[in-house]
Parts: sequence; C-alpha cells; structure tokens
Amino acid sequence: MRDWVAEDDPVHFILEAVDRVDLSAFKVKRTRAGKSQYPPRMLLALLIYSYSHGLFGSRRIERATYRDVCVRYLTGDTHPDHDTICAFRRENHAAFTACFLEVLLLARELKLFKLGTVAIDGTHLRANASKDRNVTYERAQQLETRLSADIAALCARAEQADNTEVDERLPAEIARRQSLREQMDAAQRTLQARAKERATAQRPAYEAKLQARQERKGNGKGRRPKPPSDQPDPVEQTNLSDPDSRLMRKGNSSAVTQSYNAQASVDADGSQLVVSAHISQCSADNGELEAGIQNIPTQLGSPEQALADSG
Repeated sequence: MRDWVAEDDPVHFILEAVDRVDLSAFKVKRTRAGKSQYPPRMLLALLIYSYSHGLFGSRRIERATYRDVCVRYLTGDTHPDHDTICAFRRENHAAFTACFLEVLLLARELKLFKLGTVAIDGTHLRANASKDRNVTYERAQQLETRLSADIAALCARAEQADNTEVDERLPAEIARRQSLREQMDAAQRTLQARAKERATAQRPAYEAKLQARQERKGNGKGRRPKPPSDQPDPVEQTNLSDPDSRLMRKGNSSAVTQSYNAQASVDADGSQLVVSAHISQCSADNGELEAGIQNIPTQLGSPEQALADSG
C-alpha cells in the first residue's frame, strides 16, 4: 500500500515523528482481558494526520480509514471505530496536546514548515443546547419569585392533604418547581459572575480615562466617565442547558443558533499544519485575530504576517 502513497505526503513525516514521541503519559490498557487495543502511536498519528487535513469529527476519521489511501496506510489497513477515536482523544487530551506541539517543533527543525505566514479563520460550532432554553436576567428573577410563591402554596396544600388524609400527589409538583427555581437561581448567578468579570476587565480602561480627565487643565474636562457596572443588564441572557454557549448568527441571511466560535491558525506557506486553535464566545471574528496569533506556542516563534478575511 505504501507504493500508492506519494513520497512527499506528510503521512511519512508524521509516522516517523510520532515514533520518536514519548508516550509514557498516555493511558494504556494494561490487562489482557477483552478486545485487543489499537496501538497508541497509531491512534496519535491518525489524529494528527486527520486534524492537519481538516478532518475533525471522529465519524469522518473512521470513514477515512476505509476511503483514504494515506489513512489506510497509516493505520495498517485497520479501522478504529469513532467511539475508540473519540475516547482516546478525551482520555489523553493533555498528553495529545503536548505531543502535537512536539511534532510541530520537529517539523520546523526539518524545514517542513516555517512560521512565516499564518491564515486565521473561524466557524460556528453548534452547542448541544436549544436556543429556546435562553432566559434573561430579569425573566429569571421574575420566574424565581413566582416559583417560590408556587412552592409555598404547594407546601401548604401538601400539609392540608396530610391533615385530611387526601392523596393529591403534590410532592412531585413541589420537586419539579424546586428544580426550576434552582435553575433560575443558577442562571442569575451565571449572569452576575459574567457581569463582574466584564466589569473587572473594563476597570483599567475606566481608570485610565479618569486619570486623563484629571490631568486636563482648565474647566473643559468634559463629562465624567461612567464606571463599569458589575450588575447584569436586565436583558442579558444565559442558556439553562449550556451557560458557556452564546446565541450567534453567521450573517443577515442565517438563522440564530446556540453555538461557539471556533478559531484556527494554519501555516499558509505550504504545510497547512494547524499551529493554534481556541474557542470564543463572540459571534464575530473581528476580535479574534489577535488571540489567534497570541495562542501560537512561543516555542514555534512568531509569524511574520497573518491572513484574514474581511469578517
């Protein structure tokens, strides 16, 4: 099968590089019971090769082990299922990240890639949550108040039912409302923490404006800057299923979804290796260029220029 693979294909380098990586930090099944496991070096090489070619989903990688000649050569014509691939990445996330960096460093030493020009772009990844599960800070307060009153009324009815020996099946209703109230309380705490974090980040800029105002001479100092508020806006929202995700929209013709903004920086000088990646909670890409460059490991050096679209 090696005869079918081009001599300059990156699969040869990745196999050789992974063969030199220390895998002592990877989780390996030591017992001989059950189905024999796939070699960790092969799974590591499979992930690195797939990610560097834009294959990120475990199911797509599994299909590639049947359809892609280079991947079939890499896996020795074996076919790890998507559950195995996903579990390997999750269980060895920290070790995998460190090994990915080692492979990039080795690629740089062998002149396979030079960190000159990087291309940065992002895409929205849908969260495992419905946009209908969003609630505003004001609405969460209102619902918590109403649910507290409902729980008190139900508890009174339950006490009355106990005294009259009438089974109204009230405890389940109380538990359901109690669970909803806890969700509303958690939503408020999330929004409050988010507001405090935002206020802390805005504090240095506010103090700089205040200092500049005080240093101005004469009476034309202008309006006093407004200090950042650590209280949530009444219309600020959070999602009850996935508080870390946000409502996002790709464009005016696209629907609003509950998503994350995934960013990747890629070597644009030929190798197409991914040199950094991060997740953002901002719908637009225009604030992610600087973060995409700063997330490139310092061991790889600094890019000379970056490519980005008008978004």
